[in-house]
Order: sequence, then C-alpha cells, then structure tokens
Amino acid sequence: MPIRLGIVSYLNTRPLVYALERNLIPHRFELIYDVPSACARALAAGEVDLAIVPSIEYARSRDYRIVPDIAIASDGPVRSVLLLSRKPFGQVRSIALDTSSRTSVTLARVLMRRHGFAGACIDHPPDLDAMLRAADAAVLIGDSALHVERPDLHTLDLGQAWREETGLPFVFAVWAGRPDALTPGDVAALIEAKRIGLRHVDDIAVAYAGGRRNPPSFYAAYLTESIRYGLGSREIEGLRAFYRCAAGLGLVEQEPDLRFYEED
Repeated sequence: MPIRLGIVSYLNTRPLVYALERNLIPHRFELIYDVPSACARALAAGEVDLAIVPSIEYARSRDYRIVPDIAIASDGPVRSVLLLSRKPFGQVRSIALDTSSRTSVTLARVLMRRHGFAGACIDHPPDLDAMLRAADAAVLIGDSALHVERPDLHTLDLGQAWREETGLPFVFAVWAGRPDALTPGDVAALIEAKRIGLRHVDDIAVAYAGGRRNPPSFYAAYLTESIRYGLGSREIEGLRAFYRCAAGLGLVEQEPDLRFYEED
C-alpha cells in the first residue's frame, strides 16, 4: 500500500518533494497537498500517514515520530513568516493570526507575550488588508508573506526575532507521523529526496518564478539563504527551547520528548 504524505503547498517545501514528484528515486509515497494547518488536521484524522506538520503539532500529539535530519527551519531572517502592523509594535493591542498556520502563530504569541503583549488574538484567513482592518497587526506566513511589499507597515521577521531572542535556529515544520508509518527504508528515501531536491534549487526557482513578478534568483536565494533543511543539534536545541517557551505560557500542556523514526 502507498504511504499517504500530507505536503504543504508552499515554495519552501519544494526541495523536499521534488525528487518524489518526478520519481527520481524509488519510493512508495502518494503526495497530497494542502496548507500547514490542513496537513496537521489530516494527519490527526488518519487521512494521511505522514505529513510536513507545523512543529507545534508534534507537541500536541502523544503518538507522533519525527523523520530525522529534515526540517523547514531558519537561523535568522526567514522572509516568509512576518508580523505586520500599521502601529509601532509596542502600541499593538490586537493581532490577526493567519489560519493557514499553527507554529508561526504560536511563535508570534511567545515573542509578543515575552515582551508584555496581553491583547486579543483573532483567527483570520490570510488576507493582509482584511486582517489589518480586523486588528492592529497581522501574522502572515508562506508565499503570501514572501511577496509582501508594504513600506507603509512596521514589519517584524519572526525568524529573525527568535534568533535575536534565543541565539538559536527556529524549526517551523518537520515530517511527522504515526510510529508505524515508515520503515527505515522509507526514512532513507525521504532523506535522499531532500538531498536531491537541494541540488535542484535553481530548477525549482525557475519553475516557480514563471508568471510571478520576481526573478528565479529571488526564489533561489530564499531557498538557500533563508530556509534551512537540516535537523541537526542546533535546530533540535531551538525546537526544545520553543517547546519550553510554549509550555511555560500554557500554549501546550508540556514540553514533549523528541522521538524519531529509525534510519537504515
């Protein structure tokens, strides 16, 4: 039987699935695309077996395992996870939170509450103008955030804010699923798919740039300079720090143990 993969339909996931889409390696995966929050719901409902899930969702499940050596992370400006406001951030009393996201909105809550924010948080579809009519500020993620050009707004890159606050990378998403979803061979296939995808960043950028206002070099720089795809010791340390912060603020019940699938 195929393994159903829930895949986030953003540019930053393309290097992880490029080889799978093109069958450049043997695999038994069926690819199903959606936004991060929907991938998380599908995994929880058993509609997919493994998914690229917001990292906060791992802390909310007692059963998931993580695929080692793969993440969607940043170690500084991420460019696609932004807090935008018409007011200076110290004057913000309400924030509209992108319903496409779970980890990024939790990160925004962590950062703002650490700096004394106690205002209202409003869930809102990712429409920036509508969000800023509903609240003082908005959290916008993914490709929509990457293309924001609003010099009239105060803009905070949440990846950079986390790096300045902690000195650590931030892990936005991981491959996660049920303990029995993958064999070591399947894990090896996902890791190899990542390696191949990172060798094809220029091809991914050219394909994505078609019909968009930015050149391929803009998207290639995003994938190579802003996004990190490893899950090494520093990323794991950053992930643990995020879970501690979220648990300390009551945003998750407790800091979870990190459990990984076995590799070949």
